[in-house]
Amino acid sequence: MHDDLPETPDLIRFGWEEWVALPDLGLPSLRAKVDTGARTSALHAFDIETFGPAAAPRVRFTIHPIPGRDDLIIPCSAPIVDRRTVTSSNGESESRYVIASTLRVGGNSWRIELTLTNRDRMNSRMLLGREALKDHITIVATDRFCQPELSYDVYSSQTVRTSAPKRALRVAVLSREDNYSTRRLVQEGESRGHTVEVIDTTRCYMAINAMAPEVHYDGARLPRYDVVIPRIGTSVTAYGTAVIRQFETIGTFCVNGSEGITASRDKLHAHQLMAQHKIGMPNTAFASSPKDTDSLMRLVGTAPLIVKLLESTQGKGVVLAETKKAAQSVIDAFRGLRANFLVQDFVKESAGEDIRCLVVGTKVVAAMKRTGADGDFRSNLHQGGTAQVVRITKEERETAVRAARAFKLNLAGVDLLRSDTGPKVLEVNSSPGLEGIENATKKNIAGLLYDHVEERVRPAPVRRRKVLG
Repeated sequence: MHDDLPETPDLIRFGWEEWVALPDLGLPSLRAKVDTGARTSALHAFDIETFGPAAAPRVRFTIHPIPGRDDLIIPCSAPIVDRRTVTSSNGESESRYVIASTLRVGGNSWRIELTLTNRDRMNSRMLLGREALKDHITIVATDRFCQPELSYDVYSSQTVRTSAPKRALRVAVLSREDNYSTRRLVQEGESRGHTVEVIDTTRCYMAINAMAPEVHYDGARLPRYDVVIPRIGTSVTAYGTAVIRQFETIGTFCVNGSEGITASRDKLHAHQLMAQHKIGMPNTAFASSPKDTDSLMRLVGTAPLIVKLLESTQGKGVVLAETKKAAQSVIDAFRGLRANFLVQDFVKESAGEDIRCLVVGTKVVAAMKRTGADGDFRSNLHQGGTAQVVRITKEERETAVRAARAFKLNLAGVDLLRSDTGPKVLEVNSSPGLEGIENATKKNIAGLLYDHVEERVRPAPVRRRKVLG
């Protein structure tokens, strides 16, 4: 990666303080104090935390690049080169992590090693020791800033976002199952250099307080994650979304938030939300009183009708009533079980077929047509259906994106029916499976999700809000 850097840079004139850059860490402008009395260079970092596998450990940390500007924070990460005991000028010894980075001064660049230490009160964010200077530098102890001056203006959000290197992330996948989707998320993340940990949602527990909200797991506090990817099963929706809310309270980026997952799992709420956003869907009705059966059916239309349990998943709890009498019988049976259900119009022209659109961020990244098994009106792959890649229309694409946005989901499986009056949204899935759509479309869906995640959590400056007192 750095083979093009010169082995011996040109001789450089340095004062006792200089402007430097550490581009590998996304730090384009720093003031560094030159100290020939110190052997090792140091970067004044805080929130220092290790992560990654024991064979290739990494460290992440944050830095205030501008002295006196504690509201401006740049997150960084790097492989650990060593751990070293450093003795300061006042005789105090400290064990520090050592990292390597490219040092850029003027038009010259070379590799140096840096120790990390929390000395935020120092005016210079960096100390340049003898090992970094070697034979490259002529020191003029009475001068400052012999090299070209840099500017702190580069820490504007847009500049840092476009120039910052991709850093290794610590990712938590909330999942109770060792299935294809979970394995792909781990495999893809690790192939990009990230650390991915699978966390069983039901084994998490929470410390809820105003000063330091925490998530604990198997007797220990969970570390600070850059991103959480929820794979919450239907049976643990309530507890799973509570855990996600806790991560949201901490400030962790969650691919799908608790609000969107909760709304998508409640089919009545989901249809009300889609109606609010004027998203096309089959005519739908809901009632509680048995006396309203005939009126309920008239609101939807004529038979055949779909009767769907609110808690239905993967096609289970969904019944096609082909006649009015059959619909009455199914509704009466569901009411006898004290079950909550919806009644929907049956879109005849799409019988046995639907389209799954996979939305990541604000784009449909893949789409497949699912066809039900012979004689089955349900197209779910779990019910024996088959899938093939499909070309969708602009209207279908826009409808899928609008549906995902209505639920504030960054990853969504939007199921559409093709009707004579345009696309109708059947369901918005907040934990879409990856196996069927990756196999059908031959696309790396997990990779497209990580592209979105990396863009969202790149080390742009974080400005803390000042508390007015």
